[in-house]
Amino acid sequence: MTSKQPQKPKSSPEKTTFDPRTLGTPVYEALDALRSQNSTDNARLKEQKSQAVELYTYLSTWGMMRLKAEEQALSQKGKKDVVLKYFNCLAQLSGITDLDKPRGLNTLKELDTEEYLGLTGLGLAIAQEFSFWATAVYHDISGDNS
Repeated sequence: MTSKQPQKPKSSPEKTTFDPRTLGTPVYEALDALRSQNSTDNARLKEQKSQAVELYTYLSTWGMMRLKAEEQALSQKGKKDVVLKYFNCLAQLSGITDLDKPRGLNTLKELDTEEYLGLTGLGLAIAQEFSFWATAVYHDISGDNS
């Protein structure tokens, strides 16, 4: 009696496998760079950490167009740093290059509904990564400077 071993499906070159590091790596690198650039400015680091942790809540409550508009209105440099990096990561991962430029709000307005909803889903996933990595990158920063 011979037993048949289950065979692994052959992987075809056309298939793309999702690597979970795809979202985490650019977010970690963005926050790590911000942390390094402002390592002696504790108030700015607190703003950065706070904004990174709050991105998901803001985005899920108010939406991406408001977050992009808010980018222009933010007066706290640490918070603005994080929002700029967020849209930079979103542009990099989505392939929509204008998102991190001043024209980004118009780009969002011009997307069709399916594209906008898909981008919002990706944006929420990236915002979750920002929240996670903020607690790791800014582990020694406590308090809120909002």
